[in-house]
Amino acid sequence: MTSIFTKIVNGEIPSAKVYEDDLTLAFLDINPASLGHTLVICKPELPSLLDLSPDLLLATTRTTQLVARALMAALEPDGFNILQNNGSAAGQVVFHYHVHIIPRWNSDRVLTPWHPGSASPSDLRDTAALIAAQVSKE
Repeated sequence: MTSIFTKIVNGEIPSAKVYEDDLTLAFLDINPASLGHTLVICKPELPSLLDLSPDLLLATTRTTQLVARALMAALEPDGFNILQNNGSAAGQVVFHYHVHIIPRWNSDRVLTPWHPGSASPSDLRDTAALIAAQVSKE
């Protein structure tokens, strides 16, 4: 099924476009967390970070940086968050790769930070070894 973002890319649904090139599109979120909340998408409908080619990931990252710089200059927030969810357990709702740029002001309560957990040095070593073993297979 075609995602809402593909419909935006195809011009079937209107959007408040901020930037567009051959591979990416940036537009304002219709349910913003804050003023200027922008989504950057890759135009091909791919569900997650793991599905993008290195070139497409690089293009999307470049657009994210370009738009973040413009957003900082235009709105002058105190900072911004970059948020990218993969899978429903991580909060992904639209399964078309996208990055949120969320402007932040010192007094806002837009995102609440996670509560840090703890891990023993041996747990960290064991987990790092499991991940590193898979990295070497890539």
